[in-house]
Parts: sequence; structure tokens; C-alpha cells
Amino acid sequence: ESVVNRIKGGETVALISDAGTPGISDPGFLVVRECVRNGIEVQCLPGATAFVPALVASGLPNEKFCFEGFLPQKKGRMTRLKALAEECRTMVFYESPHRLVKALTQFAEHFGAERQASVSREISKMHEETVRGTLTELIEHFTANEPRGEIVIVVTGIDD
Repeated sequence: ESVVNRIKGGETVALISDAGTPGISDPGFLVVRECVRNGIEVQCLPGATAFVPALVASGLPNEKFCFEGFLPQKKGRMTRLKALAEECRTMVFYESPHRLVKALTQFAEHFGAERQASVSREISKMHEETVRGTLTELIEHFTANEPRGEIVIVVTGIDD
């Protein structure tokens, strides 16, 4: 509300982020939503977001995909995973490095251990890496190699 009031008061405001695109799996969307509700024009400039290069680098089908962002940590997580088990489109998730192996294990349980996937980390940075394989192979890799940095997981849909 304070940002909206400042804009209504004549100030020009820029919404920026130090980690990706504001509003994409980010609380910045709350500011945009309030601006729209108050009839304030929002101009969005193209910028960095990790999921697009991760999706392209995955080598997995990308003509249709769904962006899930960060899944709920507790309440609703298993319900969401059960629903996604029938998803036909390629799925894109954000995850923290310390929860990556757990997330991949849950994906294997709900989607099938042989489902093709990729994990990209540190997109556009010096240590950028994309690892591809089945969910089982990715679990093995990241159990042996501790993941670091910002993580994007891409998983094929049920029909791919």
C-alpha cells in the first residue's frame, strides 16, 4: 500500500530484484497486483529469469510447459505433487540447494524414477551447470556432489 500511495502521490517507482525477475516466484507480484487494482500502469522490461535458459538447456520438450516455482514446503506439497503426476507438459520448479535431493526423491516417488529431468544451477554465472538424466540418476549425482547456488529443476510431463 505504501508503494501505491507514493505512486499516487506523483513519485516514479522502479521494482528491481537482486535474484531474477521481480514477480516471478517472488513477492514482487504483490506490488504489481496492487498497482493494477489501483489503476496504475505497470511497465515491465525484459530481464533475467533463470527458468527460461534452464528450460532451453534441459533439452526436454519445451513447446508447452508449466512453471511451478517453489512448491509449498509443508501444507499442500504432497497434494500438489499428486496432481502434477498426471501433468502432460514439461514442469519447471525452483528449489534451494539444501532441499534438492529431497525434492528429486519426492519427484521420483510421484512421477516415476525413470522420468527424464535436468537440474540447472547458477544460470549465467561462472559456475553454471546443467545435469541431465533420469530422476534416479540426478538423485545419485547430487547425493555424491553437494549442490550449490540457485537451482532450477525441469521434469518431463507424463507423455514425453
